[in-house]
Amino acid sequence: MATQPTTAAPGKRKALSLHLGLNAVSAAAYAGWDGPLAACEFDANDMAAIAKAKGMKATVLLTKKATRAHLLAGMRAAAKALKSGDLFFLTYSGHGGQVPDVNGDEADQQDETWCLYDGQLIDDELYFELSRFAAGVRILVLSDSCHSGTVTRELPPPPPPPGQRAKLMPAAVAMRVYAEHKAFYDQLQLDVAKAVGKVAVDPDAALAQVGAAAQATALVGTFKPAVVLISGCQDNQTSMDGEHNGAFTEQLLRVWNRGAFNGNYRTLHARVRAAMPPTQTPNLFVLGDAAAFLAQTPFTV
Repeated sequence: MATQPTTAAPGKRKALSLHLGLNAVSAAAYAGWDGPLAACEFDANDMAAIAKAKGMKATVLLTKKATRAHLLAGMRAAAKALKSGDLFFLTYSGHGGQVPDVNGDEADQQDETWCLYDGQLIDDELYFELSRFAAGVRILVLSDSCHSGTVTRELPPPPPPPGQRAKLMPAAVAMRVYAEHKAFYDQLQLDVAKAVGKVAVDPDAALAQVGAAAQATALVGTFKPAVVLISGCQDNQTSMDGEHNGAFTEQLLRVWNRGAFNGNYRTLHARVRAAMPPTQTPNLFVLGDAAAFLAQTPFTV
């Protein structure tokens, strides 16, 4: 007889958070490119400050500490520790990238990535790790990077405004990085497909939401946790860096207003989106049964 997931009692819910901010990457892992940015560490620290203020146990990984191993270890530890009703809050600020899709789950034949210090985390890996959380766990992901709209992209983004830095690994660099590390990135995708016991299908054929939600559902099946992702831009746009915060994070902090914000996650997204220029439009999508989660006050444990 199947057992029901254990639900944390109100007031006793556990909340863990993990915040990554990379002002550079290792040139040795990125074909000589070190991807300098200015505000990503500020973004991570500011998101961690919100988490701590709301009673979460926060971990911050800045630049050289923001490695593949540290991120995966943090997510896996959280997945083991959290039960239904608990909260996991994950933020990323840094470059977005792409590698060629080898397991057939992307219509544009490109897998999107987070550029961690010592190598890229492929979207397949991210979705698989999220799917390992228990039923009823609430997961909030804030991604201030390029390729983050629905973690799919069909059109190249326009060039950034003069003097501004885009959080985007240049296509030429991405090609060189993939050429140097092809076996590694191909195997990562194949390992995820093997772990879920099937070859992922084209997201257009999946009976799920459009974009990343379809791709993720096709890859790992039904998501047991409730996942809300608010990202820095649409598929055909770029997320901008700044001096003190990324453009998306800056407006999110302004709208949040040290907790004076009144509304739910949809309202938060709408107000941040309204404050952004037309060249950068934050996106929101969900995985799993997230209706009740969306209706909550943001960052509520």
